[in-house]
Amino acid sequence: MDVLYSSNRTVQDRAKAKSAAANLRHIPSAPTRILDAPDLVDDYYLNLVSWSCDNIIAVALGPAVYLWNAKTGSIEELMALEDESDYVCSLDWIPGGTHLAVGTASAATQLWDATALKQVRSMNGHSDRVSSLAWNQHLLTSGSKDSTIVHHDVRVQQHHVATLQGHTQEVCGLKWSPEGHQLASGGNDNLLCIWDAAAASGSRATNASANVQAPRHKMGEHSAAVKALAWSPHERNLVASGGGTADRCIKFTNTMTGSVLNSIDTGSQVCSLLWNPHEKEILSSHGFSKNELCLWKYPSMCKVKELTGHTARVLHMAASPNGSSVVSAGADETLRFWDVFGEAPEAKKARAGILSQGSGANFASMQSIR
Repeated sequence: MDVLYSSNRTVQDRAKAKSAAANLRHIPSAPTRILDAPDLVDDYYLNLVSWSCDNIIAVALGPAVYLWNAKTGSIEELMALEDESDYVCSLDWIPGGTHLAVGTASAATQLWDATALKQVRSMNGHSDRVSSLAWNQHLLTSGSKDSTIVHHDVRVQQHHVATLQGHTQEVCGLKWSPEGHQLASGGNDNLLCIWDAAAASGSRATNASANVQAPRHKMGEHSAAVKALAWSPHERNLVASGGGTADRCIKFTNTMTGSVLNSIDTGSQVCSLLWNPHEKEILSSHGFSKNELCLWKYPSMCKVKELTGHTARVLHMAASPNGSSVVSAGADETLRFWDVFGEAPEAKKARAGILSQGSGANFASMQSIR
């Protein structure tokens, strides 16, 4: 009986190992493309890259914003600030659209039509640079060095609908949850704040006449600036946050209760975070001291892959519309493209079906411009 049991366990173990091996995907160690990004501002608190649903990457280089078409490789200049002392501090594409929000050092929050290459409007509300931006349908949220967060309703003339006060220093991280019910903000005061979407309508007002809001949760578990934020696409009310050089941790928080579920010391400054939309994995980019990207399995936080090549801190990341590729922007003034997340299960099945039918599909090769 013991021999039979042992034999059965051996068969089961082999089956599990075979299944695990089948599920492993190849993650290339080298980037598929490298682009020069001269004059990319080396500032941890800014947010200078965004990838649109139409496969257009917006990148801010000093006072200008450029649009790079990932399909054709064409480049257009969207805008350039006239004041030589001014520069672009933040970018964010409206989901599902062709309008780009731009935050500037002169405290302006601008809205641009990328198709027409035309500015639609400029909105006030801050007294210092606009370091972070995040969309929730028609609501554009901006975070500033003046420590405030402003909700702008871009549909109406009186756009400033609410002010959120919970930080005491620069608001460098902003992300709306996938459902749009909650907003996460991070600041140079080491705080992670969670806000209810109802704050935009004044239901949580602490000063109704000024429509000033207070956060649902204010958490000080990080010991350095909180810029990197990412909501899980797999679990509701789960947000990941990353801390700066004195902290180096990625923390996972239940935003309904405000409790920290897990924390891991990455060993380096955490600059940005992205969840894999297809698998329970999270990608982090880092500054001092490793200047790399790391892919982690969640919730075990076992390291899956290290992606190296940047020679300075990796300040920004953005994912492609299909969720398979990631662009990273570093203080070494380069953009690097990584096939790190893999295909969506549906796309993988469809491709397998086409290949099984003997289709002669051609796949265009990507060539580096360097």
